[in-house]
Amino acid sequence: MKLKTRLQITFIAIILLPVLLIGLIYGITHLTMANTFRNQYGMKAVSVSLISNPVEAFSELTDEEYRELSVLAEEQPEKLLNKTYLDGIGARLEQKASALFVFVDGVSYYHMPSANVEGQEAVNELDPNMALGGNGYYLDGRRLLIKQILFPVSDAGEGKLYIVTKVRDFLSPGLLFSLVLLIIFVLIVTSFFLTRWIREGAFTPLSEFNTAMQRIADGDFDYVLSTGVKGEISDLYENYNQMRLRLKESAEEQVQADKQNRELISNISHDLKTPITSIKGYVEGIMDGVADTPEKMDRYIKTIYNKANDMNRLINELTIYSGIDSNRIPYHFHKLNVADYFNDCVEEVGLDLEGQNIRLNYSNMTPPDTLVIADPEQMKRVINNIVSNSVKYMNRTNGTIDIRILDEIDSIRVELEDNGKGVSAKEIGRIFERFYRTDASRNSSQGGSGIGLSIVKKIIEDHGGYIWATSKEGEGTCMHFVLRKFVENPDAVQAGEA
Repeated sequence: MKLKTRLQITFIAIILLPVLLIGLIYGITHLTMANTFRNQYGMKAVSVSLISNPVEAFSELTDEEYRELSVLAEEQPEKLLNKTYLDGIGARLEQKASALFVFVDGVSYYHMPSANVEGQEAVNELDPNMALGGNGYYLDGRRLLIKQILFPVSDAGEGKLYIVTKVRDFLSPGLLFSLVLLIIFVLIVTSFFLTRWIREGAFTPLSEFNTAMQRIADGDFDYVLSTGVKGEISDLYENYNQMRLRLKESAEEQVQADKQNRELISNISHDLKTPITSIKGYVEGIMDGVADTPEKMDRYIKTIYNKANDMNRLINELTIYSGIDSNRIPYHFHKLNVADYFNDCVEEVGLDLEGQNIRLNYSNMTPPDTLVIADPEQMKRVINNIVSNSVKYMNRTNGTIDIRILDEIDSIRVELEDNGKGVSAKEIGRIFERFYRTDASRNSSQGGSGIGLSIVKKIIEDHGGYIWATSKEGEGTCMHFVLRKFVENPDAVQAGEA
C-alpha cells in the first residue's frame, strides 16, 4: 500500500473512530437503558431522550394516568374523592415509581399507603399558588417530577391532585466512568495498531533502506532489499536494487579496468624492453667497432631501424588504445574504390612480408567499380594489425598469408588467412578482447600488448561492419570482416536488378 494512502487512512481513522465509538456506546447504552425501562415500567415506546433528558422520559411514563385524571377533573370531579378509585390509580402509579396525593382546601385528603415521606415533603414544599402544567415540575434537589391537577369540590372548595414520580438516573457515575475508560482503552489500542501499521509500512522499510545505503557506503554491493512491499517503498527498493547493480557493475568494471591497465603497462614495459635492449646492444657494437665492415654496419643499422619501428608501433597502439577507452578515435571517412585501395595496401604489406620470407597471395573478386565508405588510415591499421598478428604467431619457415576480397551482393567480405599455429576452439572467441593473449608467456620473439585485435574490432564496428575469426590448431587462422558497399543511386540499382 502506498504511504500516502496509509496516511490518509490513518487521518480518517483518527477522526471517524472516536465519533463512531461514541455513537456505538451511546446506542448500546440507550438500548440497554430502554430495555430496562420497558421491563421495569412496562412502557412499549421509549423516548430517545432517556439518556440526555430522563425527566422527559419519566414524564411520559405517567401520561396515561394524568390524561385520565384530567378528564375526570373536568367531567366527574367527585370521582377524584372516591378512595376506592384512587387506590386503583395509586396501584397503577406505584408500578411506575410514582405516588398519588390528593388535597382538599390545602388539607391532605389522600395519599397512597406506600407513598414515601420524601414525596409528601416535596408536595408540602410547593407554593400553593403555583400552577403546574401537564409536563410537571421537576425538583432537581430531590430528583422528583410533580404533576398537578386542579378540580372543583362542592361547597366552592378546591381540590388538588399530585402525581409524584421518582426520576431514576440509569446512567450511574460508575457506568459513566466505565464507558470513559472503555473509550480511552479503545483509542489507545487503535493508536497502537495505527502507529504499528505506519511504522511497518514506512519507518521500518526506511530503516532497512538506511541500512542498505550504509552497506553501499561500505562497499558492499550484494545487500538486496526485498521487493515484497508495495507502493512508493516498493519503487524505492526497486530503484535501490537497480542502483546497486549498476554500482556493482561499475565497481567490477573499474577493478577489471585497473587490472587491464596494470597488464597493459606490464606488457608495454616488457615489449619496449626487448627492442631497447637490442638497440642498445647494436649501438654498443657500433661504438666498440664490432661492425667493422660496410655489410655488418648496414645490418646493424637496419636492425636498429626495425627495432625503432617496433617501438613506434607499440606507442601507436597505446595511443589508439587510449582513443578506444575514451571513444575518441579520430575518423575521416571517404569513398574508397575497393580494388584501388586494397591493391595499394597489399603492395605495401607485401614489401614488409618479403623481407620476412612470408609469401603473400592476393585476390579480389568484387566488380572494379565497387565502393565503400571508410577511413583509409584506420582501415590500413586494421590490415596491418591483423597481418602483424599473423606474422607474430607464424611458426613456419615457409609462411603464407592470403588476402581475399569477396563480393556479397550489398557488402564485401575481406578474409586474411595464414598458415600459422592456429588458435584453439576454447580461445578463438576471446582473441578480440582487450589484453587477451594466447601466448601467456609473452616471450620476446612474439611479445605484443594484447590490444591489437581489440583495436581492429573497434574500428570495424565503427565502420558499421562486423568481424569474426575461424581457426584450426596447427593449420592456421582466418580473420573475416564485412563492410557495406556504397551505392550512388539505390533506386537505380534496384530498377536495374528488376
